Amino acid sequence: MADNYLEKRYNEVFGSRKTVKKVGQGLDTLLLKNRSIRGYDPNVEVGPEVLRRIVGVNTKVASARNQQALRFKIVTDPQEVSIVNANIKMGGALPELHLPFECSEPRSFIVVCANREPDSMTYIDLGISLQSMLLKAVEVGLNGLIICAFNKENIRTMLNLTCEPLAVLAIGKSIETIKLVPISEADSHKYYRDADNVHYVPKVQLDDLIIKN
Repeated sequence: MADNYLEKRYNEVFGSRKTVKKVGQGLDTLLLKNRSIRGYDPNVEVGPEVLRRIVGVNTKVASARNQQALRFKIVTDPQEVSIVNANIKMGGALPELHLPFECSEPRSFIVVCANREPDSMTYIDLGISLQSMLLKAVEVGLNGLIICAFNKENIRTMLNLTCEPLAVLAIGKSIETIKLVPISEADSHKYYRDADNVHYVPKVQLDDLIIKN
């Protein structure tokens, strides 16, 4: 057998590894762009088909025990959007700012529900789902915010949901500037804003995250 036969044959079938080009944004880039956004561009409309693409990641992600108990309500109708905005709270660490500012409210939502009584496995799925959908949103040039401070009963009743809502995901185009600030484990984790409304998010640095024996 000729030298490097298998490598040459592999390259004939799949292409040379030297010619493989990176497509799209890497995970680190998506993660850095995936910030919690509380102010959205009112001129950018996110339609139901875009939200369907974002929800579509749930057909590919992992599910604890493969129970796949999550269901998704796409909200773009102006009346339903008003209902959701009236029943959510954001920026809990900055109550004095009354976020979102006027005319920067989100105009598209995905309400994540459970089609059975939630258990610990359901909440594992919820975390996987929300993060995956946000990364997809960033990939298509949008941003989002996970909202767990909301009036569950009003959302369920006024949107005629048959499943229990667990979280609300706001989707839109950010108008905010957000910066990460490396901190030690002992420092304050509270996010804050400066006079120019730049939003700072403290993040514990890697060495403090790793358990040392």
